[in-house]
Amino acid sequence: MSAENKKIKVLFRHRSMEMGGVEKVILSILNNLNPEKFDITVCLNLNQGELRDEFPKHVKKVYITDGKEDFSQNPLIHKLQLFRRRLKLSRSQKDHKISDRLLGNKKFDIEIAPSYSTFSSVINSSNAASRKLGWFHSEINVPKLQPLVPDILKNFPQFDHMIYCSQKIKDMMHLYYPDLKYPHESVVINAIPIDEIKRKAEEKIETLPEGRLFVSVGRLHDRKGYHKLIDAHKKLIDEGFHHTIMILGSGEEQKNLTEQIRQNNVQETFILAGNKMNPYPYVKNADYFILPSESEAWPLVIAEALILQKPIIATDTGDVAMMIKDRETGYLINYETEEMYSAMKTFLTDPELTARIRKNLETIEDHFDNQKIFDAVEGILEDLYQKN
Repeated sequence: MSAENKKIKVLFRHRSMEMGGVEKVILSILNNLNPEKFDITVCLNLNQGELRDEFPKHVKKVYITDGKEDFSQNPLIHKLQLFRRRLKLSRSQKDHKISDRLLGNKKFDIEIAPSYSTFSSVINSSNAASRKLGWFHSEINVPKLQPLVPDILKNFPQFDHMIYCSQKIKDMMHLYYPDLKYPHESVVINAIPIDEIKRKAEEKIETLPEGRLFVSVGRLHDRKGYHKLIDAHKKLIDEGFHHTIMILGSGEEQKNLTEQIRQNNVQETFILAGNKMNPYPYVKNADYFILPSESEAWPLVIAEALILQKPIIATDTGDVAMMIKDRETGYLINYETEEMYSAMKTFLTDPELTARIRKNLETIEDHFDNQKIFDAVEGILEDLYQKN
């Protein structure tokens, strides 16, 4: 038997590779799983997103259909391509032979759903013999998630193992659904590529706005709280506290937020800068980082901002309070416009506090142990393989 055949064959199924926390976690895991032990394939529903070509060379990528980047600019052709794509995705969900053919009819030892978006496709895989591993990153009580909860609950007990990215996410799941038949479970926090973050943060970028700058990195979804942040910003500007807020990200709320910015007449000071393949120089060169989310799990962007030693304002949601000590390594607030306003005002008017936070962040790297995280994931995969 060849060394290649002895490797554990692992399949990750994921929707697409838009810039996001889950996608960064996937890349981190793929870059650090031992290629001598694991033969890894990623199957994307859509070959789409800024990170779609970022997989390491030893990882095989297949996809069910093209992403928007490969669509025609001609409106008529674009509509036809969208229709064809929807048809292809719908067929692939009903007929597993389509994705099986893409995968060369290869039988995998372990299939992984890195988020709830692919729970169903992993559980309903035609490969009944594979071990099924799920990854859960969401607070189960978030209002926007409720339409998806029945499907999540149906799939949950069918996994062989479930990884939670934070203890709070696991605890909330058991609190709200104590009678659910849970699979084996582990809590594995997200790894932080410290050296990569620091190296990329040195890249040159365009000149940033003058004066004090708050930066945030996140998708433009309503649960990210940017609509509240605009109102808090407007109040500070009206009171004469000059500052700029720059949001790195894109998403479904772009149009609404742009209109809200226009109505508040803060186009010059509240900037939607779009996605950046490398957001780290913006964080490094800003004065402060802000995360105004309604819900998060273990937000990778907080860890990244900590590594870059930025004073952070963040809502006390998910495991944020485990990552930040209030008034020592950051500033915790509730999901309220008034608290966002008050915290930003404090950062703008209390240099002693922000200087103390920066001083405390000088040794923050000691809190992150990436190798322990990668070893934990490898251990889970090897245990699952042994059970085959």
